Amino acid sequence: MKTIEIDLETRSDRDITKCGVYAYVDSPYFAITLMSVAMDDGAVQLYDLANGDRVPDEILTALVDESIIKRAFNVNFERVCLSRYLREEYPQIFRGYSIDADTVGDYLSPVGWQCTMIHCRTLGLPSTLASAGAALKLKQQKMPEGKALIRYFCVPYKTENGIPLFHAPADAPEKWETFKAYNKQDVEAELAIDQRLSRFPVPDFIWEQFYLDQEINDRGIRVDMELVEAALTLDAQAKATLSAEMCRLTGIENPNSVYQLLEWLGEQGYKSDCLDKAAVKELLKTAKDPVKSVLELRLMLSKSSVKKYQAMQTAACSDHRARGMFSFYGASRTGRWAGRIIQLQNLPQNHIPDLTEARNTVKYGYYDEVEMFYEDVPDTLSQLIRTAFVPRPGYKFIVADFSAIEARVIAWIAGEQWRMDAFANGADIYCASASKMFGVPVVKHGENGHLRQKGKVAELACGYGGSVGAMKAMGGDSLNLTDAELKQIVDDWRAASPHITALWWAVDDAVKKAIKQKTTTETHGLQFSYQSRMLFITLPSGRNLCYAQPEIGENQFGGESVTYMGVGASKKWERIESYGPKFVENIVQGIARDLLMYSMQTLSHCFIVGHIHDEMIIEADRRMSLPEICEQMARTPAWAEGLLLRADGYECEFYRKD
Repeated sequence: MKTIEIDLETRSDRDITKCGVYAYVDSPYFAITLMSVAMDDGAVQLYDLANGDRVPDEILTALVDESIIKRAFNVNFERVCLSRYLREEYPQIFRGYSIDADTVGDYLSPVGWQCTMIHCRTLGLPSTLASAGAALKLKQQKMPEGKALIRYFCVPYKTENGIPLFHAPADAPEKWETFKAYNKQDVEAELAIDQRLSRFPVPDFIWEQFYLDQEINDRGIRVDMELVEAALTLDAQAKATLSAEMCRLTGIENPNSVYQLLEWLGEQGYKSDCLDKAAVKELLKTAKDPVKSVLELRLMLSKSSVKKYQAMQTAACSDHRARGMFSFYGASRTGRWAGRIIQLQNLPQNHIPDLTEARNTVKYGYYDEVEMFYEDVPDTLSQLIRTAFVPRPGYKFIVADFSAIEARVIAWIAGEQWRMDAFANGADIYCASASKMFGVPVVKHGENGHLRQKGKVAELACGYGGSVGAMKAMGGDSLNLTDAELKQIVDDWRAASPHITALWWAVDDAVKKAIKQKTTTETHGLQFSYQSRMLFITLPSGRNLCYAQPEIGENQFGGESVTYMGVGASKKWERIESYGPKFVENIVQGIARDLLMYSMQTLSHCFIVGHIHDEMIIEADRRMSLPEICEQMARTPAWAEGLLLRADGYECEFYRKD
């Protein structure tokens, strides 16, 4: 046996969409009910575990054999579920792998487990089995009856004396037979996808990266459950207090009702169509009490901090570690990770100066003290979300990230020498950019320092072809300039960065030529090739970005544009329009991702527990050196000769933003 395709049906009292597979499997009520397998792409065999079937030894031993390829769609689910199954049912066969020098984990080694979903993502295809099959127009499709059957057999129909009760096969024999057919057909659909995509196999080096990703997800990151539970209690108290005050000021029955509050505001002479954050802030510009106080209370009540704490409470396993938060290739157009469950990628920042004191005040449930010293309780809880992630006792966090990684990468690819010189000299890139744009020295908090903000907004907005709209989105409104003045800053930025603007249109030309002529083109060390209705952009690392079914179309201005099929903003498989600067954004972010991956691999002997954008979190022995970690991250791979990297970091007893 060389390969085995697997699909499982399981049951648990926990909602996997909210807690993730690790906490789902951690439940005492978890069980595998059906298992379908196909060995070496042969006929599908089904094992009805709920009715006493036994999986053959040949298959059981294959699950722990790293030399045999195990495949599934979202293979992390199968690997984690089968880890629990083997650990409990076949302890003589189960072999957990070492997750650090001292610990053998509870999960099967990820080596040898390959994911059809990841294969789809590397080719720009959808991330669900049904959507991928539809996009590929396969005959073997996922059975539509599956969702209803999962609700019937996999989710408790009621709880009795605290024990969840599930429907058994005998409760609905016909449904069970259909469920078995559904389980088998999933394997057949996965095999069909594997066959269709076999022309473009995932390179071995990508699977090596995936294995490291799975190790990090298996480790998880420890959650301070005392802080989480205290924060939830205080949040409930705060909302009750704020709601009572709103009722007193307005006289309305339900202060959380948008309709009732809009009606009250209209009666006070303040009309609005909605009460989102932007609308409330706009009303506050002219509001007088009591409307002003009510709107401020509305903003305080709208803080979403409790949702993150609830997610932590739901996702934490019995050892208080939250796992499975990083989705490999989740952003398929760049290969970057996407956040899952708690979503570390969008945590609120913390600006409280006495963070430790504030954290302890909340942790020990001192509501009156929090209200007295920090006034806005929901905002305080929001700023403390990061601090709920902690290292295990006796360890520390080392947090390190790349400095201005995208600005460094785009300057390197484009050959914008003055920018690379600024980085080499340790200059502030916002000051350097403003100086180049306006032709005068710019020093932070010094000579012409007021121009730095213009340089900063331009740097954030203009690198990928952004204009006035991008300037406003990146903070240009705070400059109090007209659209014409903002447009002049855009023009100044582009004039100061001619090699970057040339890169945009060189990439645009290379992409169009590759598609039109169905050929291979090159520019700026990048390769663009058209094969079998796929556009591949080969990055310096050797990794490909992929765009499915590219075509030359017409944009809104009547000019040529490139379109391709992808999952768009609507979350649907649809045709997406792109052009040179947007492709450059994908390229730069893809290279930044490869640089982070290279650092993670070189530091894989460290206990990496998380990564957010261009930042890495290590649960470190107290003897580990922060400068050595930053020095290692600043080293460039052989394929990035001439690129200057810098990493900065800090040590902490709980996660925070430095």
